[in-house]
Amino acid sequence: MLKSADSRTVFDVAGKRQEVLKIEHEMQQPGFWDNHDSAAAISKELSQLKRDSEQHDRIADEVKTLRELAAMAGSDEKMLQEIESRGRILEKEVRQIETQLFFSGKYDKGNAALSIYAGAGGRDAEDWAALLYRMYQRFFENRGWSTKIIHEHWGEGSGPAGWGIKNATILVEAPYAYGYLKKEGGVHRLVRISPFSSQSLRHTSFALVDVMPEMVAPEEAELKPEELNIDFFRSSGPGGQNVNKRETAVRITHVPTGLQVASQNERSQDQNREMAMSLLRAKLYKLQLEQQEQERRGVQSEKVKIEWGNQIRSYVMHPYQMVKDHRTGTETSQIDKVLDGALDEFIESEIKFNS
Repeated sequence: MLKSADSRTVFDVAGKRQEVLKIEHEMQQPGFWDNHDSAAAISKELSQLKRDSEQHDRIADEVKTLRELAAMAGSDEKMLQEIESRGRILEKEVRQIETQLFFSGKYDKGNAALSIYAGAGGRDAEDWAALLYRMYQRFFENRGWSTKIIHEHWGEGSGPAGWGIKNATILVEAPYAYGYLKKEGGVHRLVRISPFSSQSLRHTSFALVDVMPEMVAPEEAELKPEELNIDFFRSSGPGGQNVNKRETAVRITHVPTGLQVASQNERSQDQNREMAMSLLRAKLYKLQLEQQEQERRGVQSEKVKIEWGNQIRSYVMHPYQMVKDHRTGTETSQIDKVLDGALDEFIESEIKFNS
């Protein structure tokens, strides 16, 4: 374990440190902050480079320490167990660094917005969307990532499995969040005995996950005012309970494409409008990339339907237990752990499979 962690730390530390010096010199030049957006982006990149370098130094120090402990341990079982435990933690951190080497997209290093939409099927579909919502939130918590709820549209009423949602959007603030999450986009399928069926019938439910970069440069996706429909409404919680009596929530529709976004959890209407505009720009940018890829492959563009045949991953609770990714073949019978946020194996497999 220790040897593997040491040998696989493929990290261009020298290159990153050289880049840090270059950016620091650039930031000292007159007029650097004249363009605030550009300066902020460069400053953010500098912080990430410094974190990467510090992470490598920490790993190198831990490898050195574990080797020294191993030399002293001899046949001390307790010390050997401690070394093995610390080695496993180190190995996981190195795997994360390896995965990050696959991130070459323009926005892969930045934050992400993850949306979940219930498919057709009423309460079963809305409950499945809520289960996915919780699964991703637990995944973010396990990684120590910061999140902010942008929008929640709850279903009507509650049931044995709790509240359902029609759609929801979470902003994920963490280094490489978009790179890690972008392959999660697609239809997710659940097979189970319906908790809403009086006859305990098996039911198949679908939900769509959509992942976008948080911020896209305005020149990447132009939003013309005459092409936007902007609606204001009151924020609400589960079951329609009003949490805001003023119409501060904002919904924006891009008329030419039909793309729609909403933001309701910021303090003011202006802040919600700004957030919604940012999300819409990201959606439009992503759509443009998808259309370019389809044109390159000679594939006709069509809207993904949240139904059978389009799923990227299946979660089966009955008559057996299994989670299977249909793109990579990665699967496990530990569905409870997956629904509790244990997604690393699936996410890392998909990243490497497509790189």
